[in-house]
Amino acid sequence: MDNQLAPIVLFVYNRPTHTVRTLEALANNELANKSKLYIYSDGAKNDASEETKQKIAVVREAIRKQQWCKEVEIVESVENKGLAPSVIAGVGEILNKHGKVIVLEDDLVTSKYFLKYMNEGLVKYEQDAKIMQLSGYSFPIKNRKPENKSFLLPLTTTWGWGTWQRVWKNIDFECEDYHLLKTDKKLAKKFDLDGAYNYKKMFIRQMENKKGISSWGIRYYWSVFKQNGLVLYPDYSLVKNIGWDGSGHHKDNHELFPLSKWDNEYSIKEYPQKIEIDFNKFDEIKKYIRKKTSIFNKIRLKANAFISK
Repeated sequence: MDNQLAPIVLFVYNRPTHTVRTLEALANNELANKSKLYIYSDGAKNDASEETKQKIAVVREAIRKQQWCKEVEIVESVENKGLAPSVIAGVGEILNKHGKVIVLEDDLVTSKYFLKYMNEGLVKYEQDAKIMQLSGYSFPIKNRKPENKSFLLPLTTTWGWGTWQRVWKNIDFECEDYHLLKTDKKLAKKFDLDGAYNYKKMFIRQMENKKGISSWGIRYYWSVFKQNGLVLYPDYSLVKNIGWDGSGHHKDNHELFPLSKWDNEYSIKEYPQKIEIDFNKFDEIKKYIRKKTSIFNKIRLKANAFISK
């Protein structure tokens, strides 16, 4: 498989501690010493504080600390592009060169066999037009027994993923047809996972710039959703998000999908025999998301009430 290994792209900014943890975990992956890694380091904003500029400098020093993979190529931006434009342009650039890619951000710790799973899936499903993404993350459903298997969902991810040029070239990041969600209630409900999560609200806010949300992920989801695309998921997460501390671009202060247990040695050994949605898993996940978001909203409402007193 060595000559078929996908390149890895890592996007970093101003979080040196997170970045080092992400890189250390990646370097411990079984195939890291046979893989090529591209690191895209975003520049400081025009109004960035000296503290932020210093953190960016520390990150750029840290990413040169050691040879994380077989080959490492660093791309430093003088100006600040922002996460969404960086991902869209960077992933597109690497896909034009290599045809497939594995993507990480600076707050994602991967398990030892993350790269193995990704590369096996990218080879196995390269010619299958229905499958548009591979996810390294999986929702931590309580009491689900890990079976070293994977399954398919109609839901994209941003937490450690892979895709092909055949998919990326057809993604419409302009999303000028987003207004369909305003008029087609049936479509909107399906987009919101039958009401489990309000993706519609998030998407419309971004497209209409009401809160300045800049997410490539929701636009990617919309494009895959319209094409009835499928995403491969592991039954037990191979990725752990360590960015829920307010240090990132989206300053969440509550971990919505916590991983209470995480096994760095876990691996995926079986792939779906049929290219179709696993509706049992999908129903499980929708229930889980609905429950978690309900709890989160209650906490947020209580917090807002307290602050307003």
